[in-house]
Amino acid sequence: MPLLYIDLIEGRTPSQVRVLLDAVHESVVEAFGVPARDRYQVVRTHPAHEVVALDTGLGIARSSQQVIVHVVSRRRTRAMKEKFYELLAVNLADRCGLDGSDLVVSITENGDEDWSFGHGRAQFLTGELQ
Repeated sequence: MPLLYIDLIEGRTPSQVRVLLDAVHESVVEAFGVPARDRYQVVRTHPAHEVVALDTGLGIARSSQQVIVHVVSRRRTRAMKEKFYELLAVNLADRCGLDGSDLVVSITENGDEDWSFGHGRAQFLTGELQ
């Protein structure tokens, strides 16, 4: 937890995807203070025609390298979220050469009762996880 869905336009190699996932995870660990083993990531690749991410009137041009990250997480502070956005952009630029204009992030918050990590139990509610 958090659970990350990462949408990419097809064309990256498996090693490029792994570097990207590692950069995303390190950003989550640092910004949200979660344990390093707390890693849940799902990558979905799409043909270019299946991804439409316009600029919302901000004048942002996107390329075929764009990365869309959807985070599902327990509630985080505004400061944590802003740190995450910044770290993510820096880490993806440094490790993957990703231009900041090609990064879109959305966070959906939920509560402890919304998570089960296995065995049909809500581990945050049972006290198995904090």
